[in-house]
Amino acid sequence: MNRRVLVCAFALAAFLPGMGVAQETWPAKPIKLIVPFPPAGGTDVLSRALAEKISAATRWIIVIDNRPGAGGNIGLDAAAKSPPDGYSIAMGQTANLAVNPALYATMPFDPLKDFAPIALVSSQPLVVVVSSTSPYKSLKELVDAAKAKPGQLNMGSPGNGTIGHVGGELFQRRAGVKFAHIPYKGAGPVVTDLMGGSVDVYFANTQSVDALVKGGRLRALAVTSPKRLKNMPSVATIGESGYPGFEAATWSGLVAPKGTPQAIVDKINAEVGKALANPDLIARLEADGSEPLGGSPGRFADFIKAEHAKWGAVIKETGIKLD
Repeated sequence: MNRRVLVCAFALAAFLPGMGVAQETWPAKPIKLIVPFPPAGGTDVLSRALAEKISAATRWIIVIDNRPGAGGNIGLDAAAKSPPDGYSIAMGQTANLAVNPALYATMPFDPLKDFAPIALVSSQPLVVVVSSTSPYKSLKELVDAAKAKPGQLNMGSPGNGTIGHVGGELFQRRAGVKFAHIPYKGAGPVVTDLMGGSVDVYFANTQSVDALVKGGRLRALAVTSPKRLKNMPSVATIGESGYPGFEAATWSGLVAPKGTPQAIVDKINAEVGKALANPDLIARLEADGSEPLGGSPGRFADFIKAEHAKWGAVIKETGIKLD
């Protein structure tokens, strides 16, 4: 009888969060990090940089899985429906965890109930960019042209509901102009068309365009942060350009499917914290205008709730609709 009880106890422990032998040996295989946008965009660049540091420190194998579309909803939905075993995590962000629920009539997942928050990673302001061949040399020139030709200038974004979309819509209301919105499936395609001349303006994540601005292929007109960025000191803020108080930024953080054992969540969180304290990663993030964040899973959970409420109110107030 005692032997049967012992066998059952071992079997049960394997399935209880924080108690199983399987968790003690985790990870025993590659970890899939779902990035809900295409390669080369800001979220992808951040995810790969973080995965690289964690892998170097732990020897974990982290495989990037790009799942673009629907403003990040497709990738986050895949993450929400993955087995909660610690082998599928995702890089969530403002768009899919805080903005989209207010924009979409129905969502394939509940950002407040279907995930186990792991760690807040970083925040990034936006930079208003045009092609280097664009006739607009300043934000004022862009606004003047938009007022002269209402709805004729177009604004690309990485997708409906992304901060590139919402931040651009908020600016249009503040400046009293109207751009034609063209949503893409990620930052890479927007940048390609912007340089090609078929997109007039893009409210871009600094990570995705920093090198192109410094390389002279894109022109930065303004940044959406309260103060100028270290990596773009000559670029004025939107506040300095005639719209005081304007601010828009995006943030990113790792999430796992709901039910993922807390012991695994805490283990990943600890490694994220170590990576964000790495001087090389700090310098890399600050070089493109990003701010390392970090913190506990509980702090990130509270942050998501606050951002969910904040952006929901903004969407309702401005009346932004999906195209």
